Amino acid sequence: MGTLSSISSNHLTGQKTEELLDAVNALIAEDMAAVDHHIQTELKSDVALIEQIGHYIVGAGGKRLRPVTLLLAAHALGYRGTAHIDLAAVIEFIHTATLLHDDVVDESELRRGRETANGLWGNAASVLVGDFLYSRAFQMMVAVGNPRVMDIMAQTTNAIAQGEVMQLINSHDPATGEAAYLETITRKTAQLFDSAARLGAVLAEASPAGERVLGEFGLNLGIAFQMVDDALDYSADAKQMGKNAGDDLSEGKITLPLIYALQRCSSAEQKIIGDAVESGDRNAFPKIRRIIESTGALAYTCARAQEHAVVARQSLEAVPASSYRSALAQLADFSVARTF
Repeated sequence: MGTLSSISSNHLTGQKTEELLDAVNALIAEDMAAVDHHIQTELKSDVALIEQIGHYIVGAGGKRLRPVTLLLAAHALGYRGTAHIDLAAVIEFIHTATLLHDDVVDESELRRGRETANGLWGNAASVLVGDFLYSRAFQMMVAVGNPRVMDIMAQTTNAIAQGEVMQLINSHDPATGEAAYLETITRKTAQLFDSAARLGAVLAEASPAGERVLGEFGLNLGIAFQMVDDALDYSADAKQMGKNAGDDLSEGKITLPLIYALQRCSSAEQKIIGDAVESGDRNAFPKIRRIIESTGALAYTCARAQEHAVVARQSLEAVPASSYRSALAQLADFSVARTF
């Protein structure tokens, strides 16, 4: 693990950030190849459009952080079977289904640097293929035959749906506060990271305390990851993010940079932000970006993300030392290193 430990989280920018993730992935390269093969196998359907859209969005890339989390957690606790491959594919299927549905709800045009599936095939096809991925994921879970796995994932998919509805309720409402924002991203994003880590513990037959520790790691990893994503929407370009800058604003999403800026800016600036959020006015993005920068909202958001990354790392102290535990800790570093 010399490569991992030699990279300081205080200097993870640009190429070093990618080197860190590459070093983490090198530990589980064989597993990830098996996961990718399993995903391709399970995408098979005699309905051609399902395969076409499924392969398009799954093949778009992405860092596969949720499956990576599951694989590392299982190995960190000494798991030696093969079900972690099946469940890592399950996690990726569920995540992919949420992306398909999200892009329809948000009317997004760009995902991972490519045109969205709904942009190419329409909303109806995207929603229905997302439903297929959800149902196929549960078929795969049933095949694993572990009731605790089913329990965790049933709760997880329910929480994700609730998070989506919460985000919808809060959209275009500049009065949304930090507590509501945190609850939304916890359910919508962090819960799947939590479950990925927990499933690794379940496969390794960890104690309830061991499962809880890994869940806390995943939850805080997911929160940190989403907070940085929300900061990047006001600080990065489309190439870096894989989506259009200002998408959150045009969709009326109230994220932490906006919440903090609204608390610190002048009344005139509050009106600019409030009007843009209520109307989804992308044209106001340059002005709002300047307000966010002037109030220190990006620094605040990243500091909050760092706090959760620290908690994630601390959760791992109860896990036996190994290269896999170190890699999990480096995932926490990576989650907050993707900045500006």
